[in-house]
Amino acid sequence: MVKIKICGMTNKADAISASRLGADMLGFVFYKKSKRCVEAVVARDIISGLPASILKVGVFVDEEPGKVLDLAATASLDALQFHGSETPEYCASFRGKYKVIKAFRLKERKDLKDINDYGVDLYLLDTFKSGTAGGTGKAFDWKIVTDFEFLRPVILSGGLNPKNVSRAIREVVPYGVDVSTGVEESPGKKDPELMKKFIEEARKV
Repeated sequence: MVKIKICGMTNKADAISASRLGADMLGFVFYKKSKRCVEAVVARDIISGLPASILKVGVFVDEEPGKVLDLAATASLDALQFHGSETPEYCASFRGKYKVIKAFRLKERKDLKDINDYGVDLYLLDTFKSGTAGGTGKAFDWKIVTDFEFLRPVILSGGLNPKNVSRAIREVVPYGVDVSTGVEESPGKKDPELMKKFIEEARKV
């Protein structure tokens, strides 16, 4: 069964709702330029009320390694998602301490050429948009990844919503799907009905 990650959590009510609806992973953004950025102490308070079974993922963009570890420890994270230009060596340095997810922003097939150089736990495929590290609300052309041999399980992201997630799963056959903008009322505030519908549609496939 496909795993479901809901990203951009900023408050306890949304996180608890996502948990009860059946999300497998929740994402907390620690990138200051993001509209969904959350302080580590706030994330820790939210995480303290969640089941141990849910993977708590911190999202970072080209952050200094020591600060990543400090924030991860403060917030009680399980996994680290790197969404910038981090190198394979940078990502590998966190293995053994946390699960590691490396995000790749895709525009065309050639953007996949270095992906298998990363010895991480999971790859996350997102949409490329100049000047934006993520959360674009736009889907990339899923044909880009057709027949590409990934050496790690893939989480599909970028422009997913309740209307297209089932088709995305059928076409890409990912390990997991990731949503943020597609289930929001406004940046950082989730819509419980949209989360419910998204999870229902993903589970149908």
